[in-house]
Amino acid sequence: MPVDRQLEAILMIADQPQSLVALAAAVGEPVSVVRKAVDRLVADFDGVDGTVRRGFELREVGGGWRFYVRAELDAVVEQFVEAERPARLSQAALETLAVVAYKQPITRSQIAAIRAVNVDGVVRTLVARGLIEESFTDAETGAINYVTSGLLLQQLGINSLDELPLISPLLEDGADGFGQTEGIPDGRV
Repeated sequence: MPVDRQLEAILMIADQPQSLVALAAAVGEPVSVVRKAVDRLVADFDGVDGTVRRGFELREVGGGWRFYVRAELDAVVEQFVEAERPARLSQAALETLAVVAYKQPITRSQIAAIRAVNVDGVVRTLVARGLIEESFTDAETGAINYVTSGLLLQQLGINSLDELPLISPLLEDGADGFGQTEGIPDGRV
């Protein structure tokens, strides 16, 4: 594999500027060879010699090399990042999400009974954000049952709901936990 492509791949995943020495060690080539390869990459990305000028550039900063967005594209990248950044959840959404996480599968009416408020809008928001999803429809009542999604697990940084903390010690009269309760494993409520 050509040195230029190896360096390009390494720099693509690097989150810190990489010195020529570090790059040379990574590809097993002398610093002089790496220096020439970096110069060729800079020229290539800048559109020198008839190549297409890219939306990013290879820049030397802080004693090393790293990819950066071209200054003239900062506005479009900022707009994209802002659109992708999820807005914070309201207190009502967080409370509803906790109810679903600990009591799933659960219907809207069951959530509303626990929270003592109308949760229709909050449930729609959580579904739209992909944090909860429809699991099944009860054959007798026609009520939709909701469960948490894989995205929620990912956002929380856990592999399963079993990793959620027990909630009973957080309740006023549950400092010692409630022990095993039928249908509620490990004291979860």
